Amino acid sequence: MGPAVPTLNAANVLTVLRLVLVPVFVGALFAADVADADSWRYIATAVFVVAALTDRVDGWVARRYGLVTDFGKVADPIADKALIGAALVELSVLGELPWWVTAVILGRELAVTVLRFWVIRHGVIPASKGGKAKTLTQVVAIGVVLLPLPAQVAPVEWVLLGVALVLTVATGVDYLVRALRLRAAARRGTVGTE
Repeated sequence: MGPAVPTLNAANVLTVLRLVLVPVFVGALFAADVADADSWRYIATAVFVVAALTDRVDGWVARRYGLVTDFGKVADPIADKALIGAALVELSVLGELPWWVTAVILGRELAVTVLRFWVIRHGVIPASKGGKAKTLTQVVAIGVVLLPLPAQVAPVEWVLLGVALVLTVATGVDYLVRALRLRAAARRGTVGTE
């Protein structure tokens, strides 16, 4: 077993940066609504994209340089949920996204977060490949909705949102199954041996 990885490292700093960018994004999107200016909308979209890119970069840095920590495994999905959640809620408040879409996605994210904490003393459930695909699809769909595009693009927005919703529900079920298996393994005393 190698030396302990410090919690304060480049990957975790990028995760925290994503959290810091959430209120910046919200402020820019609010300014776009108040000022009715496309320029603010592009700024909000740019901040959203930069924040979303930190998710790709922090994961790569953590794996590439051996900086994976339990803090990162927990904070990374929370940062994702904060960014996605802020975008969904604000777009629904602005009337650009139906509340039911926001409710399905946020309900799943809350349920997965609760599941993670429910099993945390038995182990950490890291993000799955399906979860990463779900996050990427949500980011792309939200990015398209954020941009001030012509109405003709609306069908593309709905296709992207539909794919994101399907992945959201499917990966939520996967996390539930993984959490139940982890709890069952803990009861049997086989955590970490499977």
